[in-house]
Amino acid sequence: MSLRPASVDDLGAIMVLERAAFGGDAWSDDVMRAELASPHTWYVAAEDEGLLVGYAGLRAPAGSRDADVQTIALDESVRGRGLGREIFRALLDEARRRGVSEVFLDVRADNEPAQRLYTSEGFEPIGRRPNYYPGEGVDAIVMRLRLAAAREGGAA
Repeated sequence: MSLRPASVDDLGAIMVLERAAFGGDAWSDDVMRAELASPHTWYVAAEDEGLLVGYAGLRAPAGSRDADVQTIALDESVRGRGLGREIFRALLDEARRRGVSEVFLDVRADNEPAQRLYTSEGFEPIGRRPNYYPGEGVDAIVMRLRLAAAREGGAA
């Protein structure tokens, strides 16, 4: 498996994963195209034997001290093999390159594996958004990582 920057050329393959991972909450092609083309975002793609099997995105506008993890999705066939952590760390590395001091994300309250991953990388819960996921009544947990503290503590 290998990681590389994603681009608009990856839109078709990304949307297949997006729809499989998020169903009715999937972003539209137009929204994802805008994300991939934006100078404020950085997306990473994971490939296995030439096939796109994962992607993730970071929003970190130039000059901003904070960033947001936009999305992470993996093909079901590669889950549980450490690829999610590898992609996630690539986002954090990009945040550091951009001079970010804090990274934020939202995670489903019922997604315990993702919460464990984020906590193991130094994120802490800082808030809750009730009924954030439409139609499902699932809350979002807001998490934050202070990059300087993570470096000092060795978490990330």
